[in-house]
Amino acid sequence: MSYRIVIAPSGFKESLSAAQVAESIAEGVRRVIPDADIDLIPLVDGGEGTAEALALAGGGRLVPCTATGPVGLPVRTHFALLGEDGPGPATAVVEMAAVAGLSLVPAGQRDPGATTTYGVGELIRAALDLGARRVLVGCGDSGTSDGGAGALQALGARLTDHEGRELPPGGAALTELARVDTSGLDRRLAATELLVACNPFNVLCGAHGVARVFGPQKGASPAEVEVLSAALERWAAVLTRDLPPAIDLRTAPGTGASGGLGAGLAALGARLLPRFEVLLDRLDLDARLARADLVITAEGALDHQTVRGKIPAEVASRAHAAGVPVFVLAGTIGPGAHLVRAIGVDAYSAILPAPMSLPEAIEGSSEILADATERALRILELGTRLAVRAA
Repeated sequence: MSYRIVIAPSGFKESLSAAQVAESIAEGVRRVIPDADIDLIPLVDGGEGTAEALALAGGGRLVPCTATGPVGLPVRTHFALLGEDGPGPATAVVEMAAVAGLSLVPAGQRDPGATTTYGVGELIRAALDLGARRVLVGCGDSGTSDGGAGALQALGARLTDHEGRELPPGGAALTELARVDTSGLDRRLAATELLVACNPFNVLCGAHGVARVFGPQKGASPAEVEVLSAALERWAAVLTRDLPPAIDLRTAPGTGASGGLGAGLAALGARLLPRFEVLLDRLDLDARLARADLVITAEGALDHQTVRGKIPAEVASRAHAAGVPVFVLAGTIGPGAHLVRAIGVDAYSAILPAPMSLPEAIEGSSEILADATERALRILELGTRLAVRAA
């Protein structure tokens, strides 16, 4: 009997892309089940690799360009252009991580109060220059927490203090915000459909606001987290007054995406959409999962955040609905990892075989992952033999 195994992982930040993770897991599977029918479905969540993945899935192309990075220096980046040969205007996919991601912030400069999304606005403008009139912004893996203020400035908005002075980059500066002037906003935006693929669990403000939940991961101290929280409250209040939005910018689902980029773009009329509804519709994922005997997914960390819209949670819930068992491989297993069992994960395992430094783990990540897969499947194979013997 040949087993059909679906491998549907996310990428590992600053290490392996989703496609590389899938290939490494497949290598481990083949060591144990050489004749397995393997279906590789590398998945993206709006973060790193999203533009490339959608270009491949949709027959589009990547457009290389240079834009302002999160610390204000130029970076080589890209966006995807889809449907150029179709009957209507092209669709651009702007991956915010490619221009404002955490991986682009040097370790010694990780200050989410100072980093900017200015480059995101520059990529949107570049897409409009090439004729795109539908822009999908993928949120994830951000190194910023400026509420999308930089993106709005790049698109022509002026953010000023009480003296009429333009605010400097970064979320912390929003504590001094007095006015948002959109008179110079790029006029093409009025005829452009702006969509944001985001995690609906992320909100801008409040006890579970983006500054408090993700600020520490981006380098903010406890005191800086409080400054950012107050700054984003101010940002939401001024945006709501000067650009009356259709949603509550403080607490609507997705407003906290990518350090609040969701809120900033929503103030311009963007629709905030659950990312997997937007990103997975081309992959026929449900049908492929339903045909599997086993689903293996993976992520860098498995913890209490996983159930809040991460890829393993999405894969597990869909596979569980089809009655297919799910196994998760994780770089680290943290507090709350057990919660994934309630959404369809049958078992999970850590990847690292022994304590090691982060550089060591990154350098050997592909082989470490293949080895971890092999170990897990050999244990599964042993359990299957015992079950047969007992029967």
